[in-house]
Amino acid sequence: MSKIKQTYGSWPSSIQAKQLISGQINPSQLQAHGDSIYWLEPRPEQKGRSVLVRYTRHSAKIEKDILPSDKSVRSRVHEYGGSSFKVCDRGIIFVNQANQQLYIMMNDGTCRSITKLNDCRFVDIQTTSNNLFLVCVCEQHLETEKEPINTLVSINIDTGKLNTLAQGEDFYASPAINHDQQLCWISWSHPDMPWDNTRLWIADISEDGTLNNTQCLRDTPNESIFQPLWSPDGDLYFVSDINGWWNIYNINNTRSPIIDMPAEFGLPQWIFGMSTYDFIDNNTISCSYIENGLGKLATINIANKTLSTIDTKLDSFDQIKTTDNTIWFVGSNTEKFPAIYSYDCINRELSAIDTEDRWQPESITISHAEAIHFDTSDSQQAHAFFYPPVNPGYSGTDKELPPLIVISHGGPTAFSDNSLSLKIQFWTSRGFAVCDVNYRGSTGYGRPYRDALKGRWGIADVDDCIFAARYLVTQNKVAKDKLIIRGSSAGGYSVLCALTYHNDFKAGASYYGISDLSVLAEDTHKFEARYLDRLVGPWPEAKQIYTDRSPINAVDQLNCPVIFFQGLQDKVVPPNQAENMVEALKQKGLPVAHVTYAEEQHGFRQAETIKHSLQTELEFYGKVFGFTPAEPEEKVSDTEGISSKFYNQD
Repeated sequence: MSKIKQTYGSWPSSIQAKQLISGQINPSQLQAHGDSIYWLEPRPEQKGRSVLVRYTRHSAKIEKDILPSDKSVRSRVHEYGGSSFKVCDRGIIFVNQANQQLYIMMNDGTCRSITKLNDCRFVDIQTTSNNLFLVCVCEQHLETEKEPINTLVSINIDTGKLNTLAQGEDFYASPAINHDQQLCWISWSHPDMPWDNTRLWIADISEDGTLNNTQCLRDTPNESIFQPLWSPDGDLYFVSDINGWWNIYNINNTRSPIIDMPAEFGLPQWIFGMSTYDFIDNNTISCSYIENGLGKLATINIANKTLSTIDTKLDSFDQIKTTDNTIWFVGSNTEKFPAIYSYDCINRELSAIDTEDRWQPESITISHAEAIHFDTSDSQQAHAFFYPPVNPGYSGTDKELPPLIVISHGGPTAFSDNSLSLKIQFWTSRGFAVCDVNYRGSTGYGRPYRDALKGRWGIADVDDCIFAARYLVTQNKVAKDKLIIRGSSAGGYSVLCALTYHNDFKAGASYYGISDLSVLAEDTHKFEARYLDRLVGPWPEAKQIYTDRSPINAVDQLNCPVIFFQGLQDKVVPPNQAENMVEALKQKGLPVAHVTYAEEQHGFRQAETIKHSLQTELEFYGKVFGFTPAEPEEKVSDTEGISSKFYNQD
C-alpha cells in the first residue's frame, strides 16, 4: 500500500496522548515474600495514586489494589522516594503518601498506623527476623532547622517507639539485615552524592532494637558503594566503582571484584531500594548490568568467578529478585513496555506476568532505536539512541527531511535506554525524528564518563546534544532548520543553555527546568542542595560561574521560541525558575508559552497533565514550524488547576 505524502509533524497517529497513560503504568519496587510477588503500579487517572499489586505464583492469580482505597503508597524522602513498602510475616508495612506515616495492613485485612510523627518521613523499610522491629531511613522536617535531619532508625511495630541507630551524617540508605541480626547500610554527607562517595557500615541489632558493635567497613575517597546485600550464608556483598566501573565485591576479598569487567552492575541512587543483583544460592548470583549502554541479564558463579549471560530478547532490566531458582525482574525492549518477568534457572524458561490488558502499539508503527556514538567537543565521544520517524500510512513530502527532537535526560547523573517509550513513539509516529542523548555525565559507560560532567554542567552536556544534532544533519537524516531540544529537570537546564548560548536549535521545551543556578543553589531540597558543588563549583565561592552559566542572565542571547511546563508544588525545581525565564522572554518579545499544573510536583503523574502537556507541546511546534497537527481523538483543554499562557505569538 502506498503511503500518503504529508508534512512531517502533521501525520495522524494511532498513538494518542491517552495511550500514554497506559504506557505510564509501569511496575516498580518489586518484592518477593513466600509464594507471592508484590509491586507498585501508578494510577494516573486517580491523580497519580500508587497502588500495591500481588501475584500468587501457585495460582497465577493477580490481585490489584490490595491496600485500602484511601491509601496511596509513596515516600517523599529526598523528594524522589522509592522503597516504600515491606512485606513480612505479620503483614504489609507501607508509607502512606498523604501523611508520610508508616502503616501496617495485618494478615487479617485490618489496617492501622504504626507512627504518628507528623514531622517525619520514612523510606527503605526492613524488618528484623523476629518481626518485632522495622529498620528504615527517617527524614525529620523541623521548622527550627534549615535542612531536614536524616537518620537510620528502628521502630517497634506494636508501639511505634523509635530508636535512633545512626546519626550525624547527612544521608543514609540501603539497610539490610541477615539471619544473625546483623545490619549493614551506607551513608554519605554533603557535598557528595551517592554516586560520588559513600561509606559502608555494619552493626549487631539487639533484642530491644538498638545497635552494638558498629563498624565502618569501607571509607575510601571517591568510592561509590551501591546495594550492600547479605548472601544466604551471611556473607556481605556490595557494588563498588573503585576500579572505574560498578562491579560486585565480597567484603572478605575487596582486592578484586567477583567479575572484573567494564560494565555497570550498579546504578545512580536517585531513589531508594534499587536492586541490580540477588542470590539464587550461596554460590550463585543473579544480576543485571549495562554494557555499552545496553542492559543484560546474567548469573555469576562465585567460586569460579564466571558470568553467564541469559538470552531474553530484552534490553532493559530492573529490580532483580530471586526465589526458588527463579529470577524476577522488570524487563522491556524496543517493542515491549516494562513488565514483570520470571526466568526459571532450572528449565531456562522466560515468562511474563500479564499484569493487565495494556494497549500495545502495532509493531509496524514502532520506531526502533539505533545506538549511535559520535565525536563531540574536547576530542571526546558521546552516545545516543536515534529514532527515525515511522508511520505505516504516511511519509514526508518530496525532498523534505524530518524535524529532529533532541532529548536531554534528567539527573544529570541518569541515563536513557532503548526500551519502548510512548513519549518517544508519540513523536516519531507523527513524523519527528528523535535523538535521546546519553551525554557525558550519564551512567552506563563507566565512572570516567560519569565524572566528565564535573565542573562542566551546562557545557559538556549541551555540547553533546548539539554535536548529536549536527551528526544527524551530516548523515542527511534530519532537517538542519528544524532542530528542537526538549528535556526535564536537569535536562531542562541543558535545553535552556543550548538555546541561550548556541544557535543550532530553532525551538525548545523545558519541563520543570533550571534557569538560575544561583537561585537553585539556595532554594532546593536537601538531597541536591550541594549537588552543584561538583557539577559547577563550590557555592558561594564560585558564584561568578553560577552567574555566567545561568540562562536567566543571558536572555539577550536567546532568539527562538520556548515552551515551559511546571508543576506548582515542585520542591526540587521551584516554580520561580520557569516564571522568571518566561517573564524575561515575554519582555524581549520572543514567542514563549508557560503551562502550569497546580497539583503536580517534580515529575508529572496525573493523567490529564500527561495528555495536556504533550498536546500543548505538539501544537506549539506546529505554530513554530508552520504545520497543523492532526486533530487528537480527545482534546484536553485547560481546566481548573491547568493554565496555558502564550505570549508574542500571532
